[in-house]
Amino acid sequence: MKQKLIIVAIALGLALASCGPQPTKENHQLLDAEKAEVAPTIDGTFTEAIWDRAKWLPIDQNWLGEPYTARDFSGRYKVAWDEEALYLLVEIRDDSLFDQQADPLKRYWDDDCVEIFVDEDNSGGEHQFNHNAFAYHVALDGHVVDLAPDQEPRLYDDHVKSARSFLANTKYWELAVKLYTDSFKDGSKNKPRKLKAGEQIGFALAYCDNDGSAERENFIGSVEVPGEDKNQGWINADIFGTLLLKE
Repeated sequence: MKQKLIIVAIALGLALASCGPQPTKENHQLLDAEKAEVAPTIDGTFTEAIWDRAKWLPIDQNWLGEPYTARDFSGRYKVAWDEEALYLLVEIRDDSLFDQQADPLKRYWDDDCVEIFVDEDNSGGEHQFNHNAFAYHVALDGHVVDLAPDQEPRLYDDHVKSARSFLANTKYWELAVKLYTDSFKDGSKNKPRKLKAGEQIGFALAYCDNDGSAERENFIGSVEVPGEDKNQGWINADIFGTLLLKE
């Protein structure tokens, strides 16, 4: 009888555990994001006060490709937030910009583009063909692409607004990123969720760099990824860093 009670207790405990909240990923890169009292105007000029206060963070992890020189590429970014969106200011120093595909849904990863990885509940886990997290490829023409659950690329232009400006070989991207929960359904009306102080958001940033080749030469990220295979962000949200939303 005692053995039966133990078995029942174990089974009940496992059932309760499976129904409870799942653990979030390990916060291996925890960064503060300051709240913008006035939302930046996404026009590429980045004149708002929040961009003076926010600190620069590096894009310096070579996820894919041969070693590169600072003359070929260097990147950094700033991040802020308000209730409506995450805001990014990205500075890219690149000796060329290359956009070989007119169709935004074809080989978009092989053109120069900013890639934004965001996991709104910081839960981590696989997201290749689902909306547990998003991997937004923001092209030079402003189109935004990610893979949909049907395993096909799709435009998510209303998720990310962007504008660019130039100063010699330095390019500035100003972006606003709306956040959607993992209940997002393609083809339906979906509302972005509101953000609030104290939340943790899974986040990473990267740049696809192509100087005129058939394929991108480098894929350079903001988060250190352990192991040999560093090109995991488009599949696994566990490698994302973590943004802590601060007042």
